[in-house]
Amino acid sequence: MTEQQLPSWADPGVSAAELDAQGMSRRGLLRRAGLFGAAFALGSVATPAFAASGRGLGGEDPRLAYLVGDHHVHSVYSHDAKYTFSQQAQAAAKYGLDWMVFNEHSNFGHAHYGARMEHAEILKARSENPRQLIFQGLEWYIPAAEHCTVFAAPGPHETDLLTQFELAYDGKLLGYTDGSATGTDTARNEAHAVAAIKWLAEQRRSGYVDDVLVLANHPLRLGIDSPHEMRNWRDAAPEIMIGMEGAPGAQGAAIPSLRGATSIRGEYENKPSAQSWAGYPADAYLTYGGFDWATATVGGLWDAMLAEGRLFTITTNSDNHRTVFDTWKNGDWPAGQNFDNTGRLPDPVNTDTPQPGSDFWPGEFSRTHVGVTRYGYRAVMVGLRAGRVWLDHGHLLDGLDVRVKRDCDAGRGVTLGGRLRVRKGERITLYVTVTTASRANPQGILPELAHVDVIRGAVRGPVTDRDTWKAPDTRVVQSRDVSGRKGTYTLRIPLTAGDESFYVRLRGSDGNRHGAGYLGASVDPHGPIPHEPGNGDPWADTWFYSNPVFVDVVGG
Repeated sequence: MTEQQLPSWADPGVSAAELDAQGMSRRGLLRRAGLFGAAFALGSVATPAFAASGRGLGGEDPRLAYLVGDHHVHSVYSHDAKYTFSQQAQAAAKYGLDWMVFNEHSNFGHAHYGARMEHAEILKARSENPRQLIFQGLEWYIPAAEHCTVFAAPGPHETDLLTQFELAYDGKLLGYTDGSATGTDTARNEAHAVAAIKWLAEQRRSGYVDDVLVLANHPLRLGIDSPHEMRNWRDAAPEIMIGMEGAPGAQGAAIPSLRGATSIRGEYENKPSAQSWAGYPADAYLTYGGFDWATATVGGLWDAMLAEGRLFTITTNSDNHRTVFDTWKNGDWPAGQNFDNTGRLPDPVNTDTPQPGSDFWPGEFSRTHVGVTRYGYRAVMVGLRAGRVWLDHGHLLDGLDVRVKRDCDAGRGVTLGGRLRVRKGERITLYVTVTTASRANPQGILPELAHVDVIRGAVRGPVTDRDTWKAPDTRVVQSRDVSGRKGTYTLRIPLTAGDESFYVRLRGSDGNRHGAGYLGASVDPHGPIPHEPGNGDPWADTWFYSNPVFVDVVGG
């Protein structure tokens, strides 16, 4: 279903005023799914590096509803997964997901057989349940690097796009895997990754597909996604390559006594190899509160990219292959069959005995919340591209709304991913509206938010050294203790525009595990810290993160 195809239960006669009166609640939006469909025109929302000189001061973004999703889910159409398509879709519905991406691994069997078989299942599921937005995607083996999610808007060419891309640009299928500092093919392989993203951008520009997005998966798990590669991917087509997983899947990997004494959340159990970028410290190969080091380090790699004044979105997801404490095992192959000649694993078999696993079901633990003004596939993609995104673990929050506005303006201001244009020295206010968890999460715990941290960084423009991973002027500038607060409340945090442009982003947790951040207490006094190997109960250490809001400062 696209936005233009309104379901029979949609009410196209509801006015914008009525929608405002509903507060654009997620429930209200879902009741009226497709409301703005016929009028929706997809456009690029790529973020400029700096404010356009002709734009007026201030800014105002629309009210948003947040749809919950997961862009990294595997099924029997991935060679190393286990579950049927319907098992994953049913789990996503159970745990409240509005959208999901089946992100199957590149493989010759997948390209030649599996992608089309899966597409048939996706079409059937879309027609039977239009309230569940199901994307078809691909986990791309990036030449010279690791993995990305690639997914397109529904349409007549969505599967053809993915299979053409897979066969022409996948590093594993082409043998373009080497990314080592001394590798003779490294430059060629890195260039092929850039060409791949540009090719996707051209398919969108030409109208072959309505939209397509790329996100880097578990970027520091192996340390082979170097800072310059990530910048090169982003710069190749920032409207296509929009960001990275701020927190990987496999969050159940270090549940005590489950996988062993060396297990780390996210399966970040690797050491540097010859393929790893040598500039990453050994601590980069760990997760911090379940989040990738690139995201969790205040003043680290994510901040270094944001400090250039360009949006780079973060997400989280399940990366579900094998669910913790699940009792299903892979079925047996019939004689003469394998993944390469079928593109599909045999259906799993229930053993009634717990099987090995590291993952949670889609939506069970990790959730990406995307702000939309209408319900539909392209609306989710527009929200992701615009950076209207926050994420949480363990169902820590029911809702989050962030706005920054000039004190002299009466409007709503700008929200996550947006840009506010102000004068030097002007007073502005950050409004953070929190809706606390109202029900127990799937583990039976009622999460409680303990603190909200405001992180601020100076915007200095493009860097000279494209391998830099530090933003020395980014730090936690304020922490609010919100322990015991319930329901919906708004924090009003005054900010002042100084001499240079800046951004603010938010983070918070249940307060159960924190310490000085990786770059020191003066930068981050109580950030996430690694758990002991083999002792990383994810439910006991939950965080939320938001994308940034940029403030572009012009002369007085």
